[in-house]
Amino acid sequence: MDYGTLRGLVALLIFALFIIIVLWSYSNKRSAAFEDIANSIFEEDELSKKIKQSHLDTNNNQETNNV
Repeated sequence: MDYGTLRGLVALLIFALFIIIVLWSYSNKRSAAFEDIANSIFEEDELSKKIKQSHLDTNNNQETNNV
């Protein structure tokens, strides 16, 4: 087996892996999981709610102190 044949086989293997990954990622089984992951950035968690509330409290305290 010469170097050119080996390079061709490696390229074919990489291409086959690429096709497998694409088919896996677009399969209907994975669609729901990917949708959940994509929409997770729009959900608020408890930590961000606490941070927002503390910022609101701080701003309210500053406004009452300035009056």
